[in-house]
Amino acid sequence: MFQPHSAEQLAALAVRAREQEVPLKVLGRGANVLVSDDGFDGVVVRLDHASFRRVERRGSQVDVGAGVDLMPFARACSNRGLSGLECMAGIPSTIGGAIRMNAGGRSGEFGSVVKNVRVLRPEGGTESWSKERCGFSYRHCELGDNIVLSAQLELVEDDPAKVRRAFEESFAQKRDSQPLGDRSAGCIFKNPVGRSAGALIDQAGLKGTQWGAARVSERHANFIVARRGATASDVLHLIDLIRERVRCAFSTELEVEVDIWRPVGVRR
Repeated sequence: MFQPHSAEQLAALAVRAREQEVPLKVLGRGANVLVSDDGFDGVVVRLDHASFRRVERRGSQVDVGAGVDLMPFARACSNRGLSGLECMAGIPSTIGGAIRMNAGGRSGEFGSVVKNVRVLRPEGGTESWSKERCGFSYRHCELGDNIVLSAQLELVEDDPAKVRRAFEESFAQKRDSQPLGDRSAGCIFKNPVGRSAGALIDQAGLKGTQWGAARVSERHANFIVARRGATASDVLHLIDLIRERVRCAFSTELEVEVDIWRPVGVRR
């Protein structure tokens, strides 16, 4: 585990890891990550130092570090009448993670407010990537092995009461429809084009299905919740079971949304 104090320290680590062929991953809030029971054999980076958590506002434009927590940041922007992040309510992530997976929901995606992203290249240099170069799409961007350092966001100034109300309504909708109080890695599968992964899993009769101490949520079937003692293997077994049942019932292949960390060479 490495917690750099500056982009320069992070660059030195990235270069050394590249030279030694050691896998390197950045861990934000961990909400979209499932780590294998065999662990991860490499370097894990946390960008939680103050140098990666800076926020600077210039009118409707905000520069924000990759280590900033998304939910409190989105709430603070809403309270100040900066619109564009209301749909991020209820999403546990850092700014870096939100960019990496283009976080969002039915009412919007993070990439829509991005103007540019400052990244660290694997060989150690930094670059500024435009929104277009980032190639945002559904739960995806084209950053590859580059590490997000910060982002410049373009928000819209509006009535604070109106924006705050929209944020709270978005949060209430997620709280009422998703198992936010349970331990989970968020939505397990991406929605197939024109369809809902949760609805397909529900229609396949899999709500409440258990394997070990993991269970398909009764509140939202696209969540697998973990009780005390659950293992990554329990969750992976449920993932395989769900994909097989949905494939057989609807001829639809579900694509996993969570980032599964495994030792190099281990496929399961």
